[in-house]
Amino acid sequence: MKDVAIVGAGPVGICLARALAGAGMDVALIERARQDQLSTPQPDGREIAVTRASAGLLETLGVWQRIPQQQVYPLASARIFNGASQFSMKVEPHDPDHPLGVMVSNHLIRQAAYDEASRIDGIEWHFSSLKQIDTDAQCARLRLENGEEVTARLAVAADSRFSETRRQMGIAARMRDNGRSMMVCRVHHERAHDQSAWEWFDHGQTLALLPLTSHLSSAVVTLPSRQMAELSSLPSEALSAALTQRYANRLGAMTVNGEAHVYPLVSAYAERFVGTRLALVGDAAVGMHPVTAHGFNFGIHSQYRLARRLIDAYQQGKDIAAPHLLVGYEREHRLATWPLYQATQAIVGLYTDERPHARILRHLGLRAGERLSPARHWLAQQLAQTAPNRAGPIPLPGLPSLPLPPAPFPSLLFSGAPSRQQ
Repeated sequence: MKDVAIVGAGPVGICLARALAGAGMDVALIERARQDQLSTPQPDGREIAVTRASAGLLETLGVWQRIPQQQVYPLASARIFNGASQFSMKVEPHDPDHPLGVMVSNHLIRQAAYDEASRIDGIEWHFSSLKQIDTDAQCARLRLENGEEVTARLAVAADSRFSETRRQMGIAARMRDNGRSMMVCRVHHERAHDQSAWEWFDHGQTLALLPLTSHLSSAVVTLPSRQMAELSSLPSEALSAALTQRYANRLGAMTVNGEAHVYPLVSAYAERFVGTRLALVGDAAVGMHPVTAHGFNFGIHSQYRLARRLIDAYQQGKDIAAPHLLVGYEREHRLATWPLYQATQAIVGLYTDERPHARILRHLGLRAGERLSPARHWLAQQLAQTAPNRAGPIPLPGLPSLPLPPAPFPSLLFSGAPSRQQ
């Protein structure tokens, strides 16, 4: 019998497996994708805004060191626009020597996580879809489509906001289909940016620009699904011209670099994060709208919160799936995520409302925010996650131990498309 069976080998699932196996636990990692798709993940258009705290957590697991640092791009500040106005509210770090965060391509994080976990003893890989799961007071039993069976003291769902594991275990989730789709692609632009991320709530569309190199950015366009189908069907040259127009030529002509990817915008919040010998992490627990840029960061923190409790119980010879342990994880993660999830839904509602009074209200809000320096500094601190906290570290031999950061606060900053699997 395994100690833990994790369903889903996205970055969150792999990081959890690495943390637990690194502490001596026997882990089964179940993934429906082929091994070669994990070992050599292809670019998927998603650029992830990684906070300093999340980078620290990845470092404790040996993952961050494996990401090529020349492909980690600083996020110096964030600028928030409304409508056709050139005015923006600017959020800058309190310490100019440290950026708000960094931009990293999602496939590079996946590659680094897989490379690190694949060298760790104690992880048994199963490349198959989950067919059936059931649990009782003694164990969790998982049957796979390839005929294999896995039993474990605890099962963990890390298989996306559309989690099949969560559904089979009868855990409902509040799903919100935002009726829009998001296109992400890299673009070259004539004029250099200042390493600021743009969040632009334009009329009829939401735009973002995520800085990479001086003349290269990730363009993020959110539209109603029908309009997105028309935009995404354009050939490369026509798409480049369309993006230049949508961004009002503010950085000059844009040229699409690579493939454009489209993702539906669906948010999810599970009604429970735990069950009998079951826990949810990553998007299976909380699938965020990307407007507040913390979906990935929430996922990394969720595996940390769970791992810290499981490792502590394991090292003391206690039941790692004891109800009080799982309830403690659920309480901590819910307190850290529920306020931001609700605030995100309110932000999405206000900043996609095209009625005149909503446009005026958000314009006034940005003007007020720009004038309140303490508020902007506090917002920047929450985005960078630099405040102290009291959480304990993950005890992993041979790797640094860092405490868990405080829960983030809404930051009005895109982090690329929502993850389908964590």
